[in-house]
Amino acid sequence: MKIDAHQHYWQISRGDYAWMDDSVAPIRRDHGPADLDPLRRAAGIAGSVVIQAADSIAETRYLLDLAAVTSSILGVVGWVDLAAADAGRHLVALSQNPLFKGVRPMLQDIEWTEWVLQKQVLDNLAHLADLGLRMDALITPRHLPVIDELARQLPQLPIVIDHCAKPAFPKTRKMQADWLAGISSLAGHDSIMCKLSGLITEHGPGWNADTLRPAYRHVLDCFGAQRLMWGSDWPVLNLQGNYASWHDCAEQLTAGLNEDDRAAIFGGTAAQFYGLDPVTTG
Repeated sequence: MKIDAHQHYWQISRGDYAWMDDSVAPIRRDHGPADLDPLRRAAGIAGSVVIQAADSIAETRYLLDLAAVTSSILGVVGWVDLAAADAGRHLVALSQNPLFKGVRPMLQDIEWTEWVLQKQVLDNLAHLADLGLRMDALITPRHLPVIDELARQLPQLPIVIDHCAKPAFPKTRKMQADWLAGISSLAGHDSIMCKLSGLITEHGPGWNADTLRPAYRHVLDCFGAQRLMWGSDWPVLNLQGNYASWHDCAEQLTAGLNEDDRAAIFGGTAAQFYGLDPVTTG
């Protein structure tokens, strides 16, 4: 069964999407399950994990309410202020909902690169792990050494790297050395997995399977198929393509793998990492 491990829903009138300026005007409208359903069905995707797009608990509750009436939502990754002393109370309350799978601090938008290593955040992430939850790491290459240290300090915390840590795509096929080395280091931690997502947005115009292959090959070589999961990043991906074109590209990239490895990337890894209910997903 195929799973989209990373997509978003949002309702603009809720008012907490501060990042939605004119630079993302093409996607600055409501996006809900009715918009995604025909696209995922055409790609053979049974369900998805919905990821927060706003730094508010209200967003998390909105997504959980949506999940309660949307069978294709297999799990929700929300947001809690991990720097707050009362974060543990919110995590416990949210964890009572079996569809709540973890949190995603929006690290890429925080100027302080080492924010996630402050004591209060570490304590709350340790509590997150104790509750059987996970962390999505929305990062750029500057955070790679920080996440490496986080995994050293909290080896019990399951972490997934969103969008392959947003590698730079120079016109040549040589990837940036810091990204290559950082990804290799992160893969040395058994607690870390990686999402094959967001690459077309990072690449920009002119992307195709050949231009994305160096990044794909590196994360595959480092993490292996059993620790790599495909995600659409819909509707953000609409800034540079569409659901069908990115799914087709991922199918091309993984064409040389055996059936078990392809099944892992397109569903099995996500199901394992997020603890998706086999009854729900089946």
